[in-house]
Amino acid sequence: MRLILTFAAETPGQGLLLPIHYNALVQGFLYRHLEAELARRLHEEGLPEGQRRLKLFTFSRLLGRYRLQGDQIQFEGPVRLVISSPMDDFLESLALHLVTASGLQLGEQRLELAEIGVEPRMDLRPPLRVKALSPITVYSTLYTATGGRKTYYYSPFEAEFESQLLQNLQRKARVWYREELPLERGSIRSVKVSSRNQHIVKYKGTVVKGWSGIYELALPPEYLFLAYYAGLGAKNSQGFGCVEVWQNRRAPEEEKLGSAQNVEPGRSSL
Repeated sequence: MRLILTFAAETPGQGLLLPIHYNALVQGFLYRHLEAELARRLHEEGLPEGQRRLKLFTFSRLLGRYRLQGDQIQFEGPVRLVISSPMDDFLESLALHLVTASGLQLGEQRLELAEIGVEPRMDLRPPLRVKALSPITVYSTLYTATGGRKTYYYSPFEAEFESQLLQNLQRKARVWYREELPLERGSIRSVKVSSRNQHIVKYKGTVVKGWSGIYELALPPEYLFLAYYAGLGAKNSQGFGCVEVWQNRRAPEEEKLGSAQNVEPGRSSL
């Protein structure tokens, strides 16, 4: 299931002013509007998979018209947020607490919940093309010659990007289905991705690199379900890897990558 929230600034015509790197603010906002024990259990314990603790929810970037002002982002008009999870109790608790809250605040901005929509579970079939609503990130922790640790983020132009995504889905499947499911022929292919789709996000002082763009998922139904509802890649509960079904309205021959160029954090050509 998914929730689609539409927010407006409390003061009409004022707009919503936030730091460019707002992922931690949105994540905290979600936890604050859950039932207290559910929020504690999800935040502190998650779902154990080896030494990892998986959260199995994700959310999009804030979607709406905006302009950048230095290290801040000014949204003009309504702002949408997509929250996705296979855990219905998580989304039900969130919806209930949002509609009954006496006031909403994101960072220093007071909000009004203009609308809350519920997307029922979809019949997902491969091959499925999806668009990243928040950057997809996968990485490895490497060790230097002096014993230091370094995080290496993979790009869609490296074979490890796909293999890391598939391994991540297998971990989620072990937690969600409580069994090992076959994935010998699964694939995740970049369809429309260029260097302009790279995003640099700061989360609580840590730099995270991720990628937007269009991807094709050829996966068994159980894995498609988790990719769509729990998110692709790592750090989903920090606002990474949220996707939506993408329908191309152009002829296949018109599917060409845009010219490579750098963009500011949060911008995308798609």
